[in-house]
Amino acid sequence: MTDLKDILEQDDELNTEELMRYLQGNASDEERFAIEKQMAESTFVNEAIEGLQNFKDPKQVAEYVEQLNRQLQKQTTKKAARKNKRKLKDENWLVIAILAILFLCIAGYFLIHFYSKK
Repeated sequence: MTDLKDILEQDDELNTEELMRYLQGNASDEERFAIEKQMAESTFVNEAIEGLQNFKDPKQVAEYVEQLNRQLQKQTTKKAARKNKRKLKDENWLVIAILAILFLCIAGYFLIHFYSKK
């Protein structure tokens, strides 16, 4: 799914307009038959339509969809921000300091080892 706003799978040929026409009773016989066939085949579609039938006003559905989209956007931006915080920042001075300390440790080891043999 490349589009985050589209929660239906690409194989489902059910779109928002068809769903709203079906719920309002304005769908043609062919559309109604196709939707009912998908309802019989897919529990997801069946439960989605049953849930949408609980709304009395189509404006409520649109508002609810907008609210869900805003919540989804907030959650994804929070996750991305948290992920970016955990990343190591590109700090060259830290790498140079670690390499210098390692070099000093190795040089100290060889000096101690060299003078202890004499």
